[in-house]
Amino acid sequence: MPARVPPRPRAPDAGLRGARPGVRPRLRAAGAARPAPARQPQHLRGLRRLQRRARPRGGRRVRVAGVGVLTGWGDGVDALPADAGAAAAGRRIVPLPAPALPGERFRRATRECLLGVAAASAALRDAGLDREAVRGERTALVYVTAAAYGASNRRFIEAEAGGALHFPYTAPSAVPAEVTIDLGLTGRYVILIGGAVATLDALWQAGRLLEEDACERALVLAVETFDECADLHARARWLAPRPLVEAAACAVLVRGGRGLAVSPAGAASSLEAMVRRRAGETLACAPLIGLALARRTGDHVVSLTGEWRGRRARGVVDGAVEDVGARRVAAPQ
Repeated sequence: MPARVPPRPRAPDAGLRGARPGVRPRLRAAGAARPAPARQPQHLRGLRRLQRRARPRGGRRVRVAGVGVLTGWGDGVDALPADAGAAAAGRRIVPLPAPALPGERFRRATRECLLGVAAASAALRDAGLDREAVRGERTALVYVTAAAYGASNRRFIEAEAGGALHFPYTAPSAVPAEVTIDLGLTGRYVILIGGAVATLDALWQAGRLLEEDACERALVLAVETFDECADLHARARWLAPRPLVEAAACAVLVRGGRGLAVSPAGAASSLEAMVRRRAGETLACAPLIGLALARRTGDHVVSLTGEWRGRRARGVVDGAVEDVGARRVAAPQ
């Protein structure tokens, strides 16, 4: 005979049998997950993290110790014309010649590499720093460009012989590599690809490295060249206003000041408009040229804005620009 299951003992109190919880089932708002922000997809495919709105990033206490600027108009912001469009006289591109740098190793360096080295050296002179002061692992480098690597890539593609010689320079890292070798930098470095907005991100990244004590100073370098790919830029002339002005700019950031914040922006600042009016379209170099102009006019609160591929951002540098009253000049009208 199959084993029988012993009967379950009855509860002492018959009223306990069949008891139900006293909480009625219903949807409750308390403890529920917050909804996704308006006009934002709740999930990205393949990712667990919720997509959120862009939020201000700030609190980086940095000071601009020096800025070096080279453009197709000449060295420094004093060389900028009052109206770049009129000064271009119909030219679509205002080229920047390669500087003559001493040293055998620069013999094969590309023009954009030479411009990067020259801009970094100019920034150190403006900051009153020599090469020994920045040598080593306590100096970081953040490099930005939107177009400077186009020339080396075209040179490599069109080379009939000796293409291997040009191949190392096709990478965007070629320019910061030449700068780090020339100055003896062995610290942190970051490379960003993009226009003016990427440079604002680069300033924020430099401030982050300084705040985390990853370095004592940070160089934010931008180089833009267009001449070798003039026909390509002519086909995409609607992407950027004319004239396209080749430029190289570098800023030296150190600890200090009251803060540097980056956040979304709705419109261009007056400083961005001034840079475009006086310098022309310089893509990633524009915010650094704006910093140089602010230093010349003694502004202590600088609002830098920029746009790249539909994204517009604002970088507010509060109390981070040194007062250079002894060199104060008025911007030409």
